[in-house]
Amino acid sequence: MERERVPTPRGNLNVPLSQLRHALAADDYGSFRQAAEVLSIKQSTLSRSVQLLERRFGATIFERSSGGVRATLTGRHFLRMARSILEQLDALAAITQAAGRGEAGRLAIGFCTSLTTGNLRASLLDFRQRFPQIEVVVVERRRASLATALRNGVLDVLIIIGKLPVLNGSIKSLWNERVFALLPAEHNLATREVVYWTDLRNETIILSQYDPGQEIEDLLVSKLVSPSERPKIERHDVSRGALKSLVTMKAGISIVLESDIGANFSGLVYRELRDGSGPSVLSYSAYWQNDNENPALKTFLELLCERYPSRSPML
Repeated sequence: MERERVPTPRGNLNVPLSQLRHALAADDYGSFRQAAEVLSIKQSTLSRSVQLLERRFGATIFERSSGGVRATLTGRHFLRMARSILEQLDALAAITQAAGRGEAGRLAIGFCTSLTTGNLRASLLDFRQRFPQIEVVVVERRRASLATALRNGVLDVLIIIGKLPVLNGSIKSLWNERVFALLPAEHNLATREVVYWTDLRNETIILSQYDPGQEIEDLLVSKLVSPSERPKIERHDVSRGALKSLVTMKAGISIVLESDIGANFSGLVYRELRDGSGPSVLSYSAYWQNDNENPALKTFLELLCERYPSRSPML
């Protein structure tokens, strides 16, 4: 069969995507008629579309016969690249649309707590599973540094304990975490199921100067109002991991939050701290700037509202 001669293209190629899709459908089904039926268009429309495509590129893409169509050698190379282009464009469209819905993009979260267990870890795992296209960046710093990063737009949201003055910001209460005494396994209080605040009066309490050390100290002072009832408090400029090492060295005992329990440390035990009314807790909140237009932030806040609906609403 004599090949169809087509003129070489001139000028800028402005190819409608529909022509590429028509050619790929013809290749998939080996027939203009079947491809047109699948695309719900007339066969003459599809045939004309492919002819225009061949004229634009100056090459014969298909050999025609009464039995259907078959890609030429040049056509096979052309169709392979066309398929790759359309797949990338489809992916680009999907990602862009997802970003507009807050299902793709980047989210930067600041925190000052443990990720070994607890609600923050569970929330991040849930978020990653639901929205795998969103890149999640987590930053652990002192509260003052986190607040500065939030104001500057470096961070989208903070998950912290305590109050944080945020201009033009909002806050949502999230969850509570129980407070635990961290003890050497051989400590006399380690034999008890629970420990009461009054049991700490003769102890040395070692706390980190990093957050939430101050909130824990404030809680201790509120539970043991009289200075004569309070234990000795030592503040160390060390991380939570180093603090636990100090406890194993018998430098004192410490007070930690529920999320720290997931970090197992040989030779240490955790005992829930209580007063006469029951377990003691500290509350976590989310902070963000009202002028932050990141769609991924909106999606993350919606997830937090879904997971913690009973907490106070966003302000």
